[in-house]
Amino acid sequence: MTPYFNEMFQNNAVRPPYAGLEGWSADMPADIRLAKQAEAEALFRRIGITFAVYGEGGDPDRLIPFDMFPRVFTHSEWAKLERGIKQRARALNAFLVDVYGRGEIVRAGRIPGKLVYQNDAYEKSVCGFVPPKGVYSHIVGIDIVRTGPGEFYVLEDNCRTPSGVSYMLESREMMMRMFPDLFRENRIEPIDSYPDKLRRTLASVAPAKCDRAPTVVILTPGHFNSAYYEHSFLADLMGVELVEGQDLFVDGAFVYMRTTEGPKRVDVIYRRLDDAFIDPLCFRPDSMLGVPGLMDVYRSGGVSICSAPGAGVADDKAVYTYVPEMIRFYLGEEPLLNNVPTWKCGEASDLKYVDENLHELVVKEVHGSGGYGMLVGPKSTKQQIEEFRLLIKADPSNYIAQPTLALSTTPTFVEEGIAPRHVDLRPYCLVGERIELVPGGLTRVALREGSLVVNSSQGGGVKDTWVLSE
Repeated sequence: MTPYFNEMFQNNAVRPPYAGLEGWSADMPADIRLAKQAEAEALFRRIGITFAVYGEGGDPDRLIPFDMFPRVFTHSEWAKLERGIKQRARALNAFLVDVYGRGEIVRAGRIPGKLVYQNDAYEKSVCGFVPPKGVYSHIVGIDIVRTGPGEFYVLEDNCRTPSGVSYMLESREMMMRMFPDLFRENRIEPIDSYPDKLRRTLASVAPAKCDRAPTVVILTPGHFNSAYYEHSFLADLMGVELVEGQDLFVDGAFVYMRTTEGPKRVDVIYRRLDDAFIDPLCFRPDSMLGVPGLMDVYRSGGVSICSAPGAGVADDKAVYTYVPEMIRFYLGEEPLLNNVPTWKCGEASDLKYVDENLHELVVKEVHGSGGYGMLVGPKSTKQQIEEFRLLIKADPSNYIAQPTLALSTTPTFVEEGIAPRHVDLRPYCLVGERIELVPGGLTRVALREGSLVVNSSQGGGVKDTWVLSE
């Protein structure tokens, strides 16, 4: 059996960061635990923290299961992660500015031009344009897994509109409400500054034509979107308007918002819809979600769009394999966080290896997300493996493969008590005039025994993530 790193127990002893939780968990009677769990679910339901899974029947507004056993990092562990995350965010943004400009990294032969310029996420409409402060990706969600005491790997980068930050904030709020004594007894770094930091980040990249305090809005596809709760939640916490495409219009060189007091100019749009739907005059002509003419205003410096159109080319799973090279090329540094070893099925030698070892590998679609379009070889049947083999052979460049990592486990409340379950982490790095992140992130937990898939759409849950003060 694979020796998974247990983040709480090592050599039959409790690791120091979890010392404050041993007595708390051991002394909690089952009936109290179940009552607290029911209280948490009722609160989540009442305030509307739900998500939709497209194409499924049943409850359209499902709760993401919340596990009350927090995940804990020491101050020094977090400091290591923070440095690596910021380094990665700088390199990814440098790459985006470069590939929409001179393309020096391609000219230098460090990344294949085909992978960039023939990528579906590459937006020719922004070639030659440098967004304010040279930032394309303003909120970078970097998915990290742990395999040992000091061993962390980046699983993937999310440079467009990474979701889940509302669960990070609400999980903390829930824990503080239900277990206030824990926060008095443990020195835990706060995360409640995230909305203020996000607003400051967005305001810091206001366009050149903005000559006053910038007006920031969040652009949502609407209440049918799976992350609509998060859109409205962040707008409320930041004190900005939540708008849909029909609430905005272009007049001359600027974008305006319809209000009861007449049009109001908008300077920064934090958009939570895909590139294809932003502007029907530039992208999909059938889009009813965007704002006609928005891209012309954006390119002329009349409005900022966060994250910038075209940012998605940096979080493609095949491009991901070149991020360490980006760090060396743009920053002249060695990567502080390692990638997971990855085979690109579009390359003949890699394809041969993957084909021969499918039963041992995790295979993902290059543009896949949410745990869909993937094969976990060791957990799959022979039939599933053979079906996936055919999909890979039909379109090799659409897939990458990685080893089945021994993801760390943390204690998790289950029906029979407490049991280890696999986890990952998504911190949210804000990039504007400065680069910063709050000490914490979204810990996702695979609630099914033995499962390595933590995505909420695949039955995963969430935990509060603690970073201890020095």
